[in-house]
Amino acid sequence: MPTYEYKCDACGHRFERFQSITAAPLKQCPACGKNRAKRLIGTGAGLIFKGSGFYITDYRSEGYKEKAKSESGGSDAKPSSDGSTTESKPATKTESSSAPKAEPKPAESGPKRTSRKD
Repeated sequence: MPTYEYKCDACGHRFERFQSITAAPLKQCPACGKNRAKRLIGTGAGLIFKGSGFYITDYRSEGYKEKAKSESGGSDAKPSSDGSTTESKPATKTESSSAPKAEPKPAESGPKRTSRKD
């Protein structure tokens, strides 16, 4: 059930109510008692899709991310003058600007089944 935001046109009081989608909008203001309350148009809420068919790594906890970073040797992030960080990557002999890039592998058909271990 969503939370709806209301505003009274008489006194300007703003309030929220947890209501069913099929419930009629409230008319009476709880502050002044007048029937001048109007339902406001809200921005909605963010959705998080969990379950099979979604990437298991999309919603990892911060603890998991930090543990994975420490196990992989951390990062070589260096702060730049504007406050952001940049990754420094050592150059290898196999990399060159004229070498053709590898084509990405085609996606497998059907959903992958993964177990969640947070």
